[in-house]
Amino acid sequence: MKHNYLTFAMIALAVAGCKGEEPDKDIDKIIDLGPGTSSEHPAEYYAGGLLGTTTMVNAYAYQQPTPAVEQAGMGMEFQNGETLFERDYNENSDGAFTGLGPLAVRSGCLYCHPNYGHGKRQERYRASDMGNGYLLVIYDKQTESYIMSVAGMPQTMATKPFKAPIDEAGISPIEWKTYVDEWGNEFPDGEKYELIYPEITISADAYYAPVVVKRNGEMVTIPADIVADEIGVKLESTIGIYGTGLTDAIPEEEITKQWIKESEYYNSIGKTDALNPAYWDQAGMKWTSMYKNTVQGNGTQYVRRYTYALSRGPLMDAAGANAIWNITNVTRSDRRYHYLDLAGTYYAKTAMNDKEVQAEFPEYIDRIDPEKKHPEWHTDDVAQNIYNYLTGKNQDPEMSDQQFKNLMIWHRGLAVPAARNVGTDKFNEGKRLFSELHCDACHRPSWTTGEDHIQDPNLMFSDEDMPRYPGQTIWPYTDFVQHRLHMENDIRTGWCRTTPLWGRGLSKLCTGAEDRLHDCRARNTLEAIMWHGNAKSDARASIEAFRKLTKEQRDAVVFFCESI
Repeated sequence: MKHNYLTFAMIALAVAGCKGEEPDKDIDKIIDLGPGTSSEHPAEYYAGGLLGTTTMVNAYAYQQPTPAVEQAGMGMEFQNGETLFERDYNENSDGAFTGLGPLAVRSGCLYCHPNYGHGKRQERYRASDMGNGYLLVIYDKQTESYIMSVAGMPQTMATKPFKAPIDEAGISPIEWKTYVDEWGNEFPDGEKYELIYPEITISADAYYAPVVVKRNGEMVTIPADIVADEIGVKLESTIGIYGTGLTDAIPEEEITKQWIKESEYYNSIGKTDALNPAYWDQAGMKWTSMYKNTVQGNGTQYVRRYTYALSRGPLMDAAGANAIWNITNVTRSDRRYHYLDLAGTYYAKTAMNDKEVQAEFPEYIDRIDPEKKHPEWHTDDVAQNIYNYLTGKNQDPEMSDQQFKNLMIWHRGLAVPAARNVGTDKFNEGKRLFSELHCDACHRPSWTTGEDHIQDPNLMFSDEDMPRYPGQTIWPYTDFVQHRLHMENDIRTGWCRTTPLWGRGLSKLCTGAEDRLHDCRARNTLEAIMWHGNAKSDARASIEAFRKLTKEQRDAVVFFCESI
């Protein structure tokens, strides 16, 4: 997939994939995007800057390497990393793509990221359904914290003889309910729209281990007959992964400045609770919690910038680096343990006393560890062997360091598609209105990358190991700040990082669906906009102004959002 800059004559061939073609080095010979498009290409055309933009805008747009990958001579490593993303892993102990389990969320990455994009709206939760990017969010309704007896990303897959922590047979179909807003889902000029949201439940008998929560510092087991009342379940879907290397290159101090800027604004209007106090002191305008890794790393603190929950800092230890391990449970040299967290103790205690697991475990562990390098897994006490294996911190690496390096080169090297329709009258009108509506207050259009020295909480990679993007003007349309929209059956805690908008207009072409928002409730851009309209929403004023536009103007805003 070696294509950076394509001439107009090449675009017809691009649909077939264009593998192996030499990139056109003439920066001026960029594809024409149709009548009315400027041939001079304004800066915003290069959504990822000159080092991070692909002009491929067909069904393969999300899969392309950045020009920086080619310039760094990392094309082969990029392709090898791409293979690790695209293949299913298996439970075999030798051969290619091994190491799945003993528990897993998915057997491969493409299940959650269809054609490298956002997950699709679904009618059920099934780990084996391709394109089902949903993750279960299981939490204590009293504290809004994750329950303690299931991992943060709950597993519904297991390799024999083990049993899944959550039995998918006990997960209800996703019920899509209609929501009617205060305006009756209708604009003043009579145009109507629809809004839907999902609800899902998990039966008490679907949990393999006892359901345990932490309340007031104490571990509390929830009786089966009240699990439905005490334990909530929500859905979160994956987002696109292209361009994350570019956002990783934004200096931390610039992101901090954005939080300060928004604090000053909200303080000036008396909205003193607008920013998440778990991470940020709005009055003092400083971080209350930063990201750090004290297990693999040295505890260095980093600004939070990734995931809806802002749970991650630099890309080298963010969702992708973490997911290849915790989604598949494939171990590596820096993660020589299974994705069980504290939940592991509850799961392991249940599994070690499971007679069916005990009966099959000796054959399983002899296959996993034929040379008996781990004698604590092969004693006469089968129950203890099971516990030792599941909770052990010295598992054999199943992914090599070079494989992980290749995966991260690929991850950091995914390009952003060029903006479409730039310079057309409709694009310019939508852009003007987007700003006038103050949508750009949260969906900040552009950022400038810094020197882009690799920050790695894992302490595995340095500058020369990765493609880099110094001094680039990029257009992700996000402020990296958490806001609240107060949607019906909202995201857990209500706080959600502003999702980048770049490239999302190609989602239907690339993935077959254009679903938006954290749980795919918005089936199109207009629905996504109108879900911002709750009376308590941080975007309320913008939506009130959007409603006053003519249909032609509203269409222009949507057109702009789908072009950037």
